[in-house]
Amino acid sequence: MTTDDNDPTATPAGPTEHGPGGGGTAPAARPADGRQGESAPAPEPAAAPRAGVPAPPPRTVARPSWIRRVLRHRTVVTATAAGLVGVLLGAGTVAWRTDTLPLLKPDPCWDSLREGSVSALFGDRRLEVEEQRLRRDPSPAALHYGQCRITSFKGEEAREQVTIRVHALDAMYGKDGRIWPAEYLSSRMVALGADLPGMVSASRAWLALPESCVGRPGLSDGSTVVDVARGEHHFDNSSGRDREERAALARVVVDAANGVMRELGCRGTYSAPGKLSDLPKWEETQPDTFCGVKGLALPAPHRKWLTYSRVSGEGGAARTCDAGEKVYVAVRMSTIVDPGVSGIHTMELGRGGDPVKGTKGSGVIGPNRATYHMTCQTGSVVMTVETVDRTDSKGFIRDMLPRYVRAEAERIGCGPAEVEFPAP
Repeated sequence: MTTDDNDPTATPAGPTEHGPGGGGTAPAARPADGRQGESAPAPEPAAAPRAGVPAPPPRTVARPSWIRRVLRHRTVVTATAAGLVGVLLGAGTVAWRTDTLPLLKPDPCWDSLREGSVSALFGDRRLEVEEQRLRRDPSPAALHYGQCRITSFKGEEAREQVTIRVHALDAMYGKDGRIWPAEYLSSRMVALGADLPGMVSASRAWLALPESCVGRPGLSDGSTVVDVARGEHHFDNSSGRDREERAALARVVVDAANGVMRELGCRGTYSAPGKLSDLPKWEETQPDTFCGVKGLALPAPHRKWLTYSRVSGEGGAARTCDAGEKVYVAVRMSTIVDPGVSGIHTMELGRGGDPVKGTKGSGVIGPNRATYHMTCQTGSVVMTVETVDRTDSKGFIRDMLPRYVRAEAERIGCGPAEVEFPAP
C-alpha cells in the first residue's frame, strides 16, 4: 500500500462549510495488470458502445473461481457452509468456525474490497454489507448500475457507513448538476493520480470507468463513475486523520472500480494509487490573485466578506475554489476540464437562466449561479461561479463571471476569452 506521508498533524485554518474552521485535462484511463509500474492492455469492450440503454455486458472473461461465484450469492452461503465444512473435516482440515473460512466470505461489494482496504476504513469492527447486483437500470433517466453499503458496528450500535455507487453522470436531466459537484468536485479534492481519472478527499472519492469497458457517453449521460461517500462532506475533519482517511478512500475506490470491471466482464485493472498531493488548506485571500489565479482580481466590495479561500489540488477533472469568512463558505468557483464530467451542466446551460454570450463560448446566469461553456483544444470546458451562503448573490456573480472566464481561459491555455452580459 502506498500512503500519503505528509505530516498528519497539520490543521488548516480558515472557514469551513457549515462548520467552524479556523489544470489541464484529466488523463485518459490507463488500466494496469496489477503490477506496480506496468501497464496492461486497456480494458476491452464487452458490448457495443451505448445507444440508448444497453443490456449488461456478458461476463466472458476472467472471473473468480466457481466456489467464490457461488458463495457470492448470500442466500446459498449457509447451505454451502455446512457441506464445505464436512468436506474439509473429512480431508483432515480443521475449521475453527464456519464464519472464519475465507472461502465462505466473498470480499464486500462485488468481491472487490480487499481486507487491507476495509480494515483501513473500519478497523476490526463488525460489518454488515448490503450489495445490489450490478446491472443497468432499464429507465433511460436512471443511469444507475447499482450500489453497495457497508455499515460498521460497535456492539449493537452502528458507528460508520460507506456507500459505493456505480452510475453514469447525468448529462440531460439535471440530477448531477448541483449535489454531485458540491461533494465530488469540492475544494477538498485532489487528483487520484496520472493514471487514475478520478479525485479523492477524506470523505469522498470517485473514479471513472474506461470507455472501452462501458462504452462512450451518449446524449443523456457522461462518464460512468464509481463513487464512494463516507459521512458528511461539508464538515472539515479536525481530528488530524484526514491524510490517513483520504489514503484509505483512495484504495477503496480503486479496489471497487476493479471489482466493477470484473463484474461487468471487462479485462484489465487500475493500478494502486500513488502518493497523493498535499491537502488543500485554507489561506488568507490574496485580492490581486483571487483563488490563486493570476490576473483574477477580487472587486473591492467583496473583499471584506471573502477573507479566506481554499483551492483543490491541480491535475484533476476540475479545479475548485471555495471562499468565505471565518465560519462559512460563501462562494464557489469551479473549472471542469474533463469532457466526460462537464456534461453534468448540460441542462443548466440550456435553460438555467438569462443567456450570456462570449467570444469563445456561451452560458447562462441565474439567481445564485452562472455557468459558462467553452470548447478548447482539449474538448468541452465548463466554468461555474456560484454563491453558497449569500442573499445578494447576483451582484457577486455578475462582477466575477467575466473576470473568472478571462483569467481561467488564460490559465488553461484556451484564451483570450471575453464575456458579454445582456443589456439590463
